[in-house]
Amino acid sequence: MSEAPVAVHQGTPVKAAAALLVEHGVTALPVVDGEDYPIGTVTELDLVRDRFPRDPRYDGSDREWRVPPDTVGELISSRITGIDPETDVTDLVRVLLEERVRSVAVIDERRLVGMVTGRDLVRTLARDDDLLARDVRYRLSFIGGPRRWNVRVSEGVAVIVDEFDSPEDRHIARVLAESVPGVLRAECSAAEPTVTG
Repeated sequence: MSEAPVAVHQGTPVKAAAALLVEHGVTALPVVDGEDYPIGTVTELDLVRDRFPRDPRYDGSDREWRVPPDTVGELISSRITGIDPETDVTDLVRVLLEERVRSVAVIDERRLVGMVTGRDLVRTLARDDDLLARDVRYRLSFIGGPRRWNVRVSEGVAVIVDEFDSPEDRHIARVLAESVPGVLRAECSAAEPTVTG
């Protein structure tokens, strides 16, 4: 989530809003009032509507070109797609897909506190497996120390081997590993007993 969300006001010029979209690589901007309460959304398609006059060399008609709106307030969609900061990522993905939007406002107590985009989710999926393994090891180090757990991550799947034999701790380890952004699934097992003789 972007914790310093880019937002515009109703009086923001269309050209300035377009520049913000380009600068921040987003496809929509929340429109907020003076108290940072979301009142709507403006998308890149809203901004380009009626902005390009028809080329008279290719259009035989003498149609009059409509002057496009100057400010975001004239283009705003009052429909707001927003989620709570505690929303599970599965529900976030469902909102993105079902609403056919590429970014979602994060709203806490009716105030805009962040934005999540599809690109944020893809960036998380693309995290390097070695970095994921390091993050998993760090979280697991609080349960039995750093040497207890053997962790490998491949294609986002964490394989954890517990040097001790505690089903309860392995359950906690799996939950902790799956809470690491980018880990798709975790499998946890006890270490094979050492055969001596």
